[in-house]
Amino acid sequence: MNDYQAPVTDMMFALNDVFDAPSHFAKWYPDKDLDESLIRAVLEEAGRFCREVLSPLNRPGDEHGCRFDKDLHAVSTPEGFREAYQQFVEAGWPSFTGPESAGGQGMPKALHMMIEEMLYGANTSFCLYPSLTSGAIHALHLHANPDLVEIYLDKLVSGEWSGTMCLTEPHAGSDLGLLRTKAEPDGESYRITGTKIFITGGEHDLTENIVHLVLARLPDAPEGVKGISLFLVPKFLPTPVGKIGERNQVYCSSIEHKMGIKASSTCVMNFEQARGWLIGEPNKGLKYMFSMMNNERLSIGLQGIGLAERSWQTAVRYATERLQGRSPLVNETAPHPIVAHPDVRRMLLWMQSFVEVARLSAVMVGLKYDASLHGDDAERTVASDWVAFLTPVAKAFWTDMGFASVNLGVQVLGGHGYIREWGQEQCVRDLRIAQIYEGTNGIQAMDLIGRKVLADSGHKFKLFADWVDQILANSSASNAYRERLSAAHEQLKQITTWLIQEAQKRPALPGAVANDYLHFVGWIWFGALWLHTLDRLDRSSCLSPDGKEKKRILAKFFFERMFPCVNGLVEAIYAGEESVLNCPNEWFDR
Repeated sequence: MNDYQAPVTDMMFALNDVFDAPSHFAKWYPDKDLDESLIRAVLEEAGRFCREVLSPLNRPGDEHGCRFDKDLHAVSTPEGFREAYQQFVEAGWPSFTGPESAGGQGMPKALHMMIEEMLYGANTSFCLYPSLTSGAIHALHLHANPDLVEIYLDKLVSGEWSGTMCLTEPHAGSDLGLLRTKAEPDGESYRITGTKIFITGGEHDLTENIVHLVLARLPDAPEGVKGISLFLVPKFLPTPVGKIGERNQVYCSSIEHKMGIKASSTCVMNFEQARGWLIGEPNKGLKYMFSMMNNERLSIGLQGIGLAERSWQTAVRYATERLQGRSPLVNETAPHPIVAHPDVRRMLLWMQSFVEVARLSAVMVGLKYDASLHGDDAERTVASDWVAFLTPVAKAFWTDMGFASVNLGVQVLGGHGYIREWGQEQCVRDLRIAQIYEGTNGIQAMDLIGRKVLADSGHKFKLFADWVDQILANSSASNAYRERLSAAHEQLKQITTWLIQEAQKRPALPGAVANDYLHFVGWIWFGALWLHTLDRLDRSSCLSPDGKEKKRILAKFFFERMFPCVNGLVEAIYAGEESVLNCPNEWFDR
């Protein structure tokens, strides 16, 4: 019941039929020969690995979790994880999007995002280890000096070594300006001293070396976020020939006992005069780290999609087999399968409509990301603005709606959804953290409204709004769907103009409405993608006639049963900040 099957056909539909990814790949990656057949072969092989190797480890990993040896400061991953990781490395998956200059395959982000969705759906805890390494590769490739790149990048790209991101301290979470970790120069390197918490993959037994990217302060650094630098701190100091040598003074002092992702080690890391090397220039660490952070935010958004897909698969199998009660839709003698009951259908359709359109939005972001790296100069500039605008929406909306989806997955199974053996409650526990780490979804909302809308007077928003207008102008889909999207989109444009005008006079307004605004943007994004999908259906080469009809049914459900929630968001946004601010702080002192 709790098996995972990669949705290769739906992924091919998104890549090939909706977005014509092969033609984009031919332009941006001309030496890769990424036609439809090769893309399908890659997805099918990734799906096989997820189904046969990773998914069987998902529940045992949750049951047993990671183990910590306090005497050795060592973490052991659950049984089977090391072997699975070696197979992962031998198959070349860690190097999939890695830079070719460091031995990587240099493959497209849009294709990799489909593979990441599979990995999260099959085994979220496992996926987090290579995900953090991928982010470290990205930061080093962009910002590290050639000497560091030469020593470390090949090992990270191959998967032989892994990487982490060390930001949070006991007293400094979202406000990194408060961090206290120190970096003192010692001639050839720096000595890093401090404690970092909530470090994913900070210690484990999957790789022989772990490369930590650490935010710290130099002795003469300015206060606040302008005085943060980024350092590379390896677990083992490499020898001149690239082998691991002396142990560095960085240790795991404990691992967290968590609600979910139990097979992913979440560590407290102590840096005790550990040797580290400056990445890039002093006091620019936060800027450099955000190259990695934004990469991770897209990845964590995929956690929401992947787990929602897994939960839907379990729910629909259960609903077709579980016999209960009499349905008004069935003439045969009761009991009937619960999939025939209208309310169960409502939940299943909500789950699937979300997953399908979220996957489309992931391909869209991935293609914009690819264009930002490999397009011509004009394409890169516009695509970079697109990625900046969509990243907070993707991270927050995919995980908020993904969490709503896995909750429905529990509900479909009833009491069986609440007990462990069916796997639905694990989806809920594993997904809950995605709304918190890599910047809480509230921070994503403030990033969207503050940096991506107000700070540039709506320039990036206009890219999005013009795209939606173009979809509406060119669509031949149902008038009812177009009218609903058009009316809501006009309201979103009016609200955005109103926020830009009011924000300076009412400084608390953006924070009070940011979450509602982000969700509003998310629903408009999804609505436009459903229209675009309907316009591409008849040309689909990946779907059967039944598959095409299924998409039409899901689109109808989306516009009639999901999209109307935007009306409540409009009311909430125009209500402003008064009801949020109107109670004294003392009310909360109980």
